[in-house]
Amino acid sequence: MKRAAALSALVCLLAVTAAAPAAPGGHGTAHGKGRDKGSLDSVPKRGVLRVCTTGDYRPFTHREADGGYRGIDIDMARDLAKSLDAKPEFTATTWKEIVDDVADRRCDIAVGGVSITLPRARKAYFSEPTREDGKTPITRCADKDTYDTLERIDRPGTRVIVNPGGTNEQFARAHVKRATITVHPDNTTIFQEIVDGRADVMMTDASETRYQAKLHPELCSVHPDKPFTFAEKAYALPRGDEEFKEYVDQFVHLATHDGTYAAYEAQWME
Repeated sequence: MKRAAALSALVCLLAVTAAAPAAPGGHGTAHGKGRDKGSLDSVPKRGVLRVCTTGDYRPFTHREADGGYRGIDIDMARDLAKSLDAKPEFTATTWKEIVDDVADRRCDIAVGGVSITLPRARKAYFSEPTREDGKTPITRCADKDTYDTLERIDRPGTRVIVNPGGTNEQFARAHVKRATITVHPDNTTIFQEIVDGRADVMMTDASETRYQAKLHPELCSVHPDKPFTFAEKAYALPRGDEEFKEYVDQFVHLATHDGTYAAYEAQWME
């Protein structure tokens, strides 16, 4: 009997303890008080949304001569910052470093035509996708039927050009074994290399090939509606910051369904 009474008292004590409010500074308290705050709390408090972007990938991100940034995802980042009562602070990065910059929390978010890949997803969260995409060739219009398949591209004598550190170079090196690959360091001038005849073809995202063909009438996007691969673009976010990811997901979902993203895209693509 004494043992039963003792066990009953212990159960009652545990129940009362579990129901009691956590002490100040504890985790899991109502309204998030006392817990470690993520970007959803720190960005409005700081008044700044730190945005990493390469600035070399039109129509998504482009750094202008005056140091300012323009592009579809730049406009989206400004809207995101405004929704958080903050201003965007753009930080230059490279395709090789962009996900590490997010993982190391040098920025709150990375934008600018970032493709979702599994290796990147091991380091960072990705938001809900903004659009579908995939790798396809861009070449001089006179050669558009010459480089319409990987087999025709990967031949001795073909000069494939890529920008360094991103999915374009990864795709080229995975599929080009006999053609010559040249790495061009500046993604803002790489297409002029094809126009001027110093390279034959580049394989990049269909969205970029459409835009660059618009800028350079000498170039044609090859079957952009049927790219070699399937990919999605999204925004990279720090791993572990669940509330901020949920917020950005909702922001992207609304913008891609209420016409906001489409309007920004139309300014560049039409």
